[in-house]
Amino acid sequence: MAVLPIRLYGDPVLRAKAKKVEKFDEELREFIASMIETMHAAEGIGLAAPQVGVSRALCVIDVGLIEEGQLPKAFINPVIHASSQETDVREEGCLSIPGITEDVRRPQGIRLSYQDEFGVEHELECQGLLARVLQHEIDHLHGVFFTDKLSSIKRKMLSKKLRNIARDAQKEKA
Repeated sequence: MAVLPIRLYGDPVLRAKAKKVEKFDEELREFIASMIETMHAAEGIGLAAPQVGVSRALCVIDVGLIEEGQLPKAFINPVIHASSQETDVREEGCLSIPGITEDVRRPQGIRLSYQDEFGVEHELECQGLLARVLQHEIDHLHGVFFTDKLSSIKRKMLSKKLRNIARDAQKEKA
């Protein structure tokens, strides 16, 4: 296990659609463990594989921060099948967009299917914070940031900060 570098806004891998996970082996489970370690080191609640530079359709969520007694969990090849009509607005941030948080409107509940680290298929219906975090991380698997869900005025107000993050990400690569 290792703490992996988190990619920042502006990195092309973050805008690409993640590839479906086909192979459920020990290498995948080690990668998931490293993602969980990275998420904890960054003090995050969720992390998608593209955020560590890997175009795979998987994310990890520290479910224990939402539901007491639960362990971090991997959601592989997740697909949202239904969303509630009811929505709520909560502040969101992102490990790939440090220093920026904004209020985002999302459905309060979702129904999804996913696979675990062994390839076993599951269905889950969830509400509240878990539903929000899953939606946020699944958006990453489709190249979408929470900032894309903001009004055009809000995005325009953030554009300079986002450009600076992208510029800093380019400098780190050089």
